[in-house]
Amino acid sequence: MEKNLPFYRGCLLGMAVGDAMGYTIDGKTWPEIQENYGPNGLLGYDLQEAEYAQVTSYTQFAAFLCNGLLLSVSRGKVDYLRYAKLALKEWTRSQHFYRDPETSLCWLAKLPQFRRKHCRDARMLDNLRLEQFGAMDSPKNHNNAPGALTAAVAVAMFYNEKRLTPEQVGTLTGELIALTHGDPEAFLSGVVLAYAITGILHEPGLPLADQFQQAIAVMDGQFRSRFFQAEDLALQLRRAIALAKSGTVSVQEGMEQLGCMDAPQCLAGAMYACLLYPNDFDSAIITAVNHSGFSAAVGAITGAILGAKLGEDALPDFYLESLDCIDALRCLAADMISGAPALSIFDDSWDHKYVQGFPPEGLPQI
Repeated sequence: MEKNLPFYRGCLLGMAVGDAMGYTIDGKTWPEIQENYGPNGLLGYDLQEAEYAQVTSYTQFAAFLCNGLLLSVSRGKVDYLRYAKLALKEWTRSQHFYRDPETSLCWLAKLPQFRRKHCRDARMLDNLRLEQFGAMDSPKNHNNAPGALTAAVAVAMFYNEKRLTPEQVGTLTGELIALTHGDPEAFLSGVVLAYAITGILHEPGLPLADQFQQAIAVMDGQFRSRFFQAEDLALQLRRAIALAKSGTVSVQEGMEQLGCMDAPQCLAGAMYACLLYPNDFDSAIITAVNHSGFSAAVGAITGAILGAKLGEDALPDFYLESLDCIDALRCLAADMISGAPALSIFDDSWDHKYVQGFPPEGLPQI
C-alpha cells in the first residue's frame, strides 16, 4: 500500500497542476496564447494575478467526490452514488453566495482553495442545483462539455476489489457524470478515463498506448448495446492514438486537429499529449494546455494520467512549490488508498475528517 502512495498522490497533484496551468489560458486561441506568451506558448504557471497557482472546478469536483466516497465507507455504506451527490451539493453551495450551514459533511468545504469560484462549466452548476439529477438512461440535458470528466479520477482512485468490481468502475463513473452531462459522449468519455487510470494504478507495467486501447475496448464492450455513441467514441479516441504514433504532423498541428472543445475531444487531446511524452511530465503538460481549446480540462486530464503513471516524484518541484492546495490533495490521496479503519477501531484523525467534517490540523480554514 505504501509503495503505491506516490502514484495516488501523483494522480491528484498532476491533475491540479494541469488544471492550474491551463486555467489562465482556458478558451484562448493558439495565436492569442502566442501573442501573450511568445511563439512557444505558456511554459509554466502565470502568477501575475495570484501568489499561488489556483485550481478550478476540475480539481474541486474530483476532490469533493473523493471526500464523498470516503464518507460512504466511513459509515459502512455501499450507496456510493448517494454520498457522492451529497458531496457535490456541498461543493455547489460553495460556488454560490449562499450562507453555509453550521455543519458540513465534507472537510474540503472549509478550505478556501476548494471554494474559489472558478467553475469552467456554468451549466454543470445549474444542474447540480436541481432536485432531480440526470442519469445515463434518463438524461436531463445534452451537455457534452468536459466539466465533469474528472469524476473519473475519483472513481479510479477509489477502486479496489473490496469496494467495486471492475464493471462497477464504469457504471459509477458514467452515473456520476450523467448527473450533470447527459450526452452519452460525455459520460462514456469519463468511463474510458476511469478505466485507463484504474489500469495505470493497478497494472503499472502496461505501456500507456495499451492502457488506452484496453480502456476503450472495455467501455465499448460494456456500453455499446445501450448507447450507439460508444462505437463512434471508440473510433475517435483510437484516431488520436494513431495520430500520436504516426508523427505525420507537428505537435501543435495535432492538438489543433483534435479540437479539445467537448468531452471526447479533450480526452483525445490528453491521450495524444501523454503518448507523445509518456515519461516527461513537463513536456506533456505544456503540450496539453497550448492549443485553441479548453486548456484547463486537457491539462487536468493529462496531469492525472501521467501523475498516476510516473508518481509524485516525477512532477517538477517548480510546479508543486507554487500549488496552493498541495497538502489537502496529499491527504486525500493517502485516505483514498488506505480506506476507512475497521468499524471496531477508533481513529481520531479519520473521525475528525470523515465523521465530524473538519480538515486536518494545520490547514488554513475559512
